[in-house]
Amino acid sequence: MGISILKGDITLQHADAIVNAANSSLLGGGGVDGAIHRAGGPAILEACRDLRASRYGRGLPTGQAVATTAGRLHARWVIHTVGPVHSPDEDRSALLASCYRESLRVADELGAASIAFPAVSAGVYRWPAASAAQIAVATVRETPTEVDDVRFVLFNDEVYAAFERALG
Repeated sequence: MGISILKGDITLQHADAIVNAANSSLLGGGGVDGAIHRAGGPAILEACRDLRASRYGRGLPTGQAVATTAGRLHARWVIHTVGPVHSPDEDRSALLASCYRESLRVADELGAASIAFPAVSAGVYRWPAASAAQIAVATVRETPTEVDDVRFVLFNDEVYAAFERALG
């Protein structure tokens, strides 16, 4: 498996799957979630509404992942995962690692060869960039998968530098 880091807009990636740092409602939001919904168009929201009406009536649990169409994105699928909000009082790193593991599991089920990840929880959920990067890179390296092209697509300099250090 090749792991790379890129600075840029995840919605412009040509990959089999793009991972969305979603909120549990699956109905769009800010940050990466809002950008993916805007760029992918209404087909993603429609698929998310279908998921809410069937399997995820109470929303997608933190640490889990589920796939939908990618709509107008340059991908076949969007894999939605809900990262934990960072807490200085509670270790939620296992939930953050689960986001990456579960996304790779879903990618394998779909037959995806390439996947683009954002820095899950490192934005509005306030996870410190260095810790988010270490957890993401270590989890991807340790997770058995058929995906052969893993990309971390990062939006700002601080997070990019943290992932660069974690990738070593």
